[in-house]
This record gives sequence, structure tokens and C-alpha cells, in this order.
Amino acid sequence: MILLVLKLFIYTFLIVVICKYVLVKYIRKLAEVLNLSSKTIGNISGFATSIPELLTVSFSAFTGFINTGLYNILSSNIINLGLYSTSIIANKNIKIILKNMGLKIEILLSIITIIIPIVLMLLKINIEIQLVPILILLFILFYYIDINVHKLYLKKEDNIVYDEIEKEKKYIKGKNTKGTVYLLIIIAIMIILFFIGNKLSYVIEELCIKFNLPEILLGIILGFSTSIPELITFFEAQKFHGENDRKLGVIEATNNLLSSNLLCLFIIQSIGILIYYAFN
Repeated sequence: MILLVLKLFIYTFLIVVICKYVLVKYIRKLAEVLNLSSKTIGNISGFATSIPELLTVSFSAFTGFINTGLYNILSSNIINLGLYSTSIIANKNIKIILKNMGLKIEILLSIITIIIPIVLMLLKINIEIQLVPILILLFILFYYIDINVHKLYLKKEDNIVYDEIEKEKKYIKGKNTKGTVYLLIIIAIMIILFFIGNKLSYVIEELCIKFNLPEILLGIILGFSTSIPELITFFEAQKFHGENDRKLGVIEATNNLLSSNLLCLFIIQSIGILIYYAFN
């Protein structure tokens, strides 16, 4: 059992490290080449840092442990909110959130992504394929709300670009070939992550079957492990923009949180359900 647990942590650690030091790095570089806004970069970072959840939930479902994925997503979303709050407090940016209704609404939406799976568990609602269209519709609804919230309260920040950031973007933008290189690196990383995720799925299956470990325990362990990339991007977002515009950093971090939680609960959970019913 010790060897299996060790493999679980090794494979999860590899996924986290690759996402943190390589995937997130090159997605940010690609975003800079495209000269994207803080909100968009935050969304992209949220998608990138959700890849560990996508892999663990998908391979858990493939091996027949659908509830492990649900516990993973719930614990990840809770931990994401805690890590985000920690980064905001550590960077002394609470006042920025309290003064902006848009940011407060986005945080509220993130909290709702935690409440929904808890309600499903309390009501003992089975994770069935009929749940997929409901999850997709909820994702569209939340995304629509977020877009309109941004237009109402945060749109003007899209046009705020400071000299040192602008110089860096112009430098990167001037080298068109870099965008292609970044994209190819991202694709290569995705392939590597797929194979590591496949190894992780076999470990999860063996732990559950051979040692009769509860799925909730594995889900929580995976939730902690797969939330580490979010912690890095929350702090990096606020550090990247620095003192010139702390608000841009908070917007990026907040959208990272919201997009990650939305993707995990609605899209990744749906993918997990579809995989489960397709292969079990």
C-alpha cells in the first residue's frame, strides 16, 4: 500500500509541477503575445490550472470511480477559494474587492460552485448522465452573468496598460514566431500530462479496489494536490502587475478563481460523467 500511495503522490506531484512551471508559464506568454486583457489572462490561467482536475476526474471516471471525481472537484473548489483569499490577504488587496461590486459578484459565483455539489450530496442525488445537460446550462448561465458583470463594473480596466507591461508586450509581440513555439510547447505538455494522468488512474483503481479505501478520501487528497497550481497563479497574477495597478492583478486572480471553479464543477464534472457511462 505504501508503494501505491507513493506513486499517487509522485504522479500528482508531476502533474502539479508541470502545470506550475511549464504549462501556466507558456500560456501566460502566449496570452501576452496576443495582448489580452487581465480578465482574459485570468480566464486562461483558470483553464490551465484546471487541467490536473480534468485528468484526475477523467481517469477516475474511466476506472469506475465517479464519486472520487465529485469529491475531488468539491474539495478543489473549496481549497481554491481558501487559497485565493489567502493571496488577497497576503497582498493586502481586500479593500480593492470591497470597493468593487463586480469582484464581489464574481466571488459570490465562486462560492455558489461550492454550494451546488454540497446540495447534491445532501440530497443524495445520483451522478447520472441526465445531469450533464443541466450542468452545461448552468455553465452557460454563470458565464453569461460573469460577462455582464464585467461589462458593468470592470470593463474600463481592460484599457489600463502601464509602460513597463506595454514594453514587455511589444517586445514579445514583435517576434511572431514565438506564438507558434509557445503553442507547440503547450500541445506537447498536454500530451505528457495525458500519459501521466493515465498512470495515475491505475493507481487510483488499485487503491480503491485492493485496499478498500473510500472514494471521498481519495477525492479530498486529489483536491489538495490539484489545487496547488491555482495557489501559484493567484500570487503570480498580483505580483505580475505589481504596485502599478494592484486592481489589474486582483481582477486576473479573481477571474482565475471563477473560471477554474466553473470549469471544474460544470464542464469537467460533465466530462467525467460521460466517460463513466461510456466505459463502465
